[in-house]
Amino acid sequence: MGTAKIPALLWFLLAGLVLALAVNPAHGAKTRHYDFFITETNYTRLCHEKSILTVNGQFPGPTIYARKGDFIIVNVHNNGNKNITIHWHGVDQPRNPWSDGPEFITQCPIRPGGNFTYQVILFEEEGTLWWHAHSDFDRATVHGAIVIHPKRGTTFLFRKLDKEIPWWNDDVEHVLDKAKRIGGDVEPSDTNTINGQPGDMFPLCSRDDTFKVAVQQGNTYLLRVINAGLTNDMFFAIAGHRLTVVGIDARYTKPITVDYIMIAPGQTMDVLLKANRTLGSNSRYYMAARTFITLPVDTIRFNNSTATAIVEYTDSAVARPVGPPEFPVLLPAIKDEDAAMAFVKQLRSLGNQDHPVHVPKQVDEHMLIDIDINFLPCDANNATNKLCEGPQGNRFAASLNNVSFQNPAIDVLDAYYYGSGRGVYEENFPNKLTVIVNPTGDINGGGPLLTKRGTKVKVLEYGTVVEVVFQDLSIENHPMHLHGFTFYVVGRGSGTFDERRDPATYNLIDPPFQNTVSVPKSSWAAIRFRADNPGVWFMHCHFDRHVVWGMDTMFIVKDGKTPQAQMLPRPPNMPEC
Repeated sequence: MGTAKIPALLWFLLAGLVLALAVNPAHGAKTRHYDFFITETNYTRLCHEKSILTVNGQFPGPTIYARKGDFIIVNVHNNGNKNITIHWHGVDQPRNPWSDGPEFITQCPIRPGGNFTYQVILFEEEGTLWWHAHSDFDRATVHGAIVIHPKRGTTFLFRKLDKEIPWWNDDVEHVLDKAKRIGGDVEPSDTNTINGQPGDMFPLCSRDDTFKVAVQQGNTYLLRVINAGLTNDMFFAIAGHRLTVVGIDARYTKPITVDYIMIAPGQTMDVLLKANRTLGSNSRYYMAARTFITLPVDTIRFNNSTATAIVEYTDSAVARPVGPPEFPVLLPAIKDEDAAMAFVKQLRSLGNQDHPVHVPKQVDEHMLIDIDINFLPCDANNATNKLCEGPQGNRFAASLNNVSFQNPAIDVLDAYYYGSGRGVYEENFPNKLTVIVNPTGDINGGGPLLTKRGTKVKVLEYGTVVEVVFQDLSIENHPMHLHGFTFYVVGRGSGTFDERRDPATYNLIDPPFQNTVSVPKSSWAAIRFRADNPGVWFMHCHFDRHVVWGMDTMFIVKDGKTPQAQMLPRPPNMPEC
């Protein structure tokens, strides 16, 4: 890596009464306090001003800074005009599902005028994570970074680091409400952004606010990259520079040096940038983020914009703007599936003495989960289901093993905790697809792939080792996110998963350790985890329109036998439904 200093870390976002639980921070760790005020704030993008939900008036929202093992208390005051919840994406929250955040799963939403104190328990996470709203489409503007430093007395794996520096023009709720009302797809956004700004490829009124990064020749910088988009995977690159990936989802990886990264919604990556361009040459370089998508362009419209920011060398007398910045010629095309797969296949866990790999070798519970986009039949007698502007006169839906998840009227965690789950959820989520559907039916022709709504969950005994194979036979990639756990991505492959042949190809030595995995279309991905975190944990696609359509389920992990293997008590200040 050379001897240059690393003077900066930079992060990027691509698109009351405190009632503490009986939790002690790790030895040497601290309790950190934050106040989040949800408010309506006017922002202008693409020459258009509108009111958006923000935290503390900021878009993106404030960054949470902590160390590994810290205990974070965040008091959320809802001064907005709608219900809201907050999720701490990628934080495993040991024994503490009460503060995980997804509405009607682990809590009822915080009503306007109300507040709720979240207690965020950091354990093994180190690196970059993020927080975001987990209600409706609110995370479009309500989100921010979580920067987790090593424990005090230890150092970042890459020791040279020495200093840290930290749209839809239409209202996003109107976009969601329209999609729910008519059963059609969600209107595409008007732009992608980097740290809330679309960059120079958009109208002149946007260009003055293009995000800029000042660098000096010879230094190396840590970029914390977060895909906060609602609907798209993204390619990301910087002109004239290569990138070295050193972490994903707050877990270290073996360093890989690449021309670009592909990052799915919900994922985070820690990436080193070495400012190694010769002084006197071009002093400005675009960093660019471009949608990666596999949908047919003529079937479902999507955002195909390229967001830009500018890397500027500032330590040369000739380092001043002359002409346009250089654009990254190696940024893959919008539908380059080979480029996307080539990147993700390189990811490996670090696997050294301080960061060991513990892949479970024996599996107790095998699950093969079919990911699909399907439809609900139109029902003229149902007030919420009679407008049907989806394909072939149906309503868009999505499913896991042909079950389209339906939110209950009260949260599942409360129902489970009080033993009143009957009538709220069913404990029969299938381990594999058992309902035969029309294999030729899709949105391009043939019979419709119809599904049914249900609130089905999977119940696990404490300590069960689970293998989930996600099988994606749809025409779109799906980033699958599991709350409460980080898992090993032990295998990938194209086509239909073969349970006799494909496990022989698994990587059980150093597979990447993630909380969100991108499952390519017409392919499969296998994950493994040990169910040693008691509680109720949501699993869903991180495309928000698919969450609304029902591509969700949850794991209920029972308490173990010792107090340390049991859920924490219910906080007395949980919001009410």
